[in-house]
Amino acid sequence: MKLIIQLVLWIVIIFLGYLVFNSIYQPIKFNEVKEARYAKVIENLKDIRDAELAHRQVTGRFAGEWDNLVRFIDTAQFTLTQRRDTTVMDEEYRRTYGVDRRIEIVVIDTLGYKSVKDSLFQGTDRYKTMMNVPIRGVDRQFELKAGTVDKSGTKIPVFEARVAKEVILHDQDPDLVNQEKQVISVDAVNGPYISVGSMEEVNTSGNWPKIYGNAE
Repeated sequence: MKLIIQLVLWIVIIFLGYLVFNSIYQPIKFNEVKEARYAKVIENLKDIRDAELAHRQVTGRFAGEWDNLVRFIDTAQFTLTQRRDTTVMDEEYRRTYGVDRRIEIVVIDTLGYKSVKDSLFQGTDRYKTMMNVPIRGVDRQFELKAGTVDKSGTKIPVFEARVAKEVILHDQDPDLVNQEKQVISVDAVNGPYISVGSMEEVNTSGNWPKIYGNAE
């Protein structure tokens, strides 16, 4: 009986040790997986933001459909300009007062054009897959919206691209995923989504901390 009791005690001790180890190790492993996946997702979101900002620069608005955004990158060009200051005769002043007067003006010269695709992606075609969530086992695209918000009577273009954390962490412990969705910290991705832009305010920043790179 003594031998059996000792054996049972050892089994209990080993089991409790496993539980303690697992309670420490599992969150550490979760954080490693989370950070690696977030980094991949954020790289795509940076490309999406660059593409959307180029779209607004050329067209005056953001794109709300992936096909339109990819087509824009394939075909659009930036206009290369040069700004210079010069002076010209103020003809109206001379007609009115009979006196010569020169005024300063700014002249914008068009120097040429450059492909948006080459400017942003240096000849690569990764923009054709930037809308796909880059996580193995996930066959999803980022949510994309575009529109305007009213600021003092002025319609200002806005956009937002995002993906839910539970999609990125689809195969991880549900309790840890739920905790991650509720996190609020200056050193973490806050809320249930990783996103760039906003449909509620004029903002083209990402909601990730600096450890993942520039969010602006």
